Amino acid sequence: MKLAFTKMNGLGNDVMVVEWPKGAPPLTPELVRRWGDRHRGVGFDQLMLIESEPPAAGDVAYRVFNADGGEVQQCGNGVRCVASLLAPRFGSELTLVSPAGAVEAKVLAAGRASVDLGEPDFEPTALPFLVPAELDGYLLDVGGHTVEFGAVSMGNPHVVIPVESVETAPVGTLGPEFQRHPSFPQSVNVGFMQVESERHIRLRVYERGAGETLACGTGAAAAVAVGRRWGQLGPDVVVSLPGGELTVSWPGPGSPLWQTGATTAVYEGYIEL
Repeated sequence: MKLAFTKMNGLGNDVMVVEWPKGAPPLTPELVRRWGDRHRGVGFDQLMLIESEPPAAGDVAYRVFNADGGEVQQCGNGVRCVASLLAPRFGSELTLVSPAGAVEAKVLAAGRASVDLGEPDFEPTALPFLVPAELDGYLLDVGGHTVEFGAVSMGNPHVVIPVESVETAPVGTLGPEFQRHPSFPQSVNVGFMQVESERHIRLRVYERGAGETLACGTGAAAAVAVGRRWGQLGPDVVVSLPGGELTVSWPGPGSPLWQTGATTAVYEGYIEL
């Protein structure tokens, strides 16, 4: 059985989008890994699976899988791609539902989309992060070094580490160390944030199940949320990632966080199910 798919990306964070056929067998981690292989499959950071049955409240239900086969709760760039792909069918304003909850999306002109990622959740149990109490910032011995960071859930878990320069940040070494740390029993996405001004940051992210990616939408949201909590950032921030720029808007506690950025449809194809 051949399955249609669309290869897309948001700032180079590439996703494979498939609409799962009604009655098809459950998706397996082995199949995700095979499709995610950049030499033998389609290749992607995340797989965005659109469910065959619509949600009780909303237009479309979707699930997210990393290239290693593991299912995760959210992908900011991926959900913008899904919204852009489905807008001709459902309209420019959509409600998309994931296991992390409903996401409101607005598809704009020139291949751009905005998504409401909800209110950042700083409660450690939301990640989960095994600490006695919620704090603005934490210190943890990771890989033989004491590291300062913030922690927040954007529907998926993130730590944000302040650095003087993203160019020299130990992304490839400290990222995996955090992900293996027993304080994060479900692993964690690790962001390295360089604050340029209250309206601009630079960011690199080492993602769960994918390694460092060119862009991480929820990582950008997490960095702004933590930076806002630390009093370093304003309500509207441009986030420069290796793959391009996202705009993140968050007035503060009690309000949802919106993210805006480009999406690109690369090609369509078929693959054996």
